[in-house]
Amino acid sequence: MLEIIQKRKFAYLFSGILLGLSVLAISAWGLRLGLDFKGGTLLEVRFSVDPAPQTQEIQAALEPLGLQSLSVQATEGNGALIRYLASDEATNDRAMEELEKMDSELELLRTDFIGASVSEQMKTSAFWGILFSILGIAAYIALAFRRVSRPISSWEYGWGAVIALAHDIVVTVGAFAVFGRFMGVEVGIPFVAALLTILGYSVNDSIVVYDRIRENLLRSKTKSDFEGLVNRSVNETMSRSINTSMTVMIVLASIALFGGESIRWFAIALLIGVGFGTYSSVFVASALLVTRYKMKTGK
Repeated sequence: MLEIIQKRKFAYLFSGILLGLSVLAISAWGLRLGLDFKGGTLLEVRFSVDPAPQTQEIQAALEPLGLQSLSVQATEGNGALIRYLASDEATNDRAMEELEKMDSELELLRTDFIGASVSEQMKTSAFWGILFSILGIAAYIALAFRRVSRPISSWEYGWGAVIALAHDIVVTVGAFAVFGRFMGVEVGIPFVAALLTILGYSVNDSIVVYDRIRENLLRSKTKSDFEGLVNRSVNETMSRSINTSMTVMIVLASIALFGGESIRWFAIALLIGVGFGTYSSVFVASALLVTRYKMKTGK
């Protein structure tokens, strides 16, 4: 049996370094916000030529206009979604002129403007959505584990899982701060959806481990050696957690590589979150229970 919990200081050290680097990246560079959070224009057009111009060709055609936060996404039927930061008619007219040089029969399907007030509301909603999700998860775990009140309370299970979840979110956000700084990757509503998905997936792994701890506690006739019991529970569930996560990560890696530009960074965010979520469920969430137990008993 692997001594995972007994060597938790190494996991704490690794997580501490990882969190420190993530916080440093977030503080220094922040996230590169997309149109959802900054406002701007969305143009949807349809080309009459077949095949339609590639997204790289469209971006190259619009590059002389100096559009900030320019992104192009291909759609069905020779269409394209074009997003950029400016939101004035003059800029839109110049953009259409450049596109019509590629296809004189270009069809404009829609023009949407995202105002600053809407963007600010989206940021606020994203923050509260993530916060309430975390608090809801803590309350649910505390309720689910109410039958286990020894040697630590059910609420401490909930907060242990929440700390592990915060670990996963901070690492993912830190990674995208680096991506934004060196690769120009912008984040929008899909990134928030990825974070919420990570919360749900990561807590699932933690609950699997916690449930085995609960089962072993209910079978146990003694309150001693809580550390050994947690370590045995982690070993019993580790192969399940790793195997499940690996199948998900293989699919996400395939999407990131072959799924196209529109979904690539969403898949990468999930890939990072699921990977570190599995790690934190095994090496952090369970270890925190033992650390709290040691603090309460003074051992």
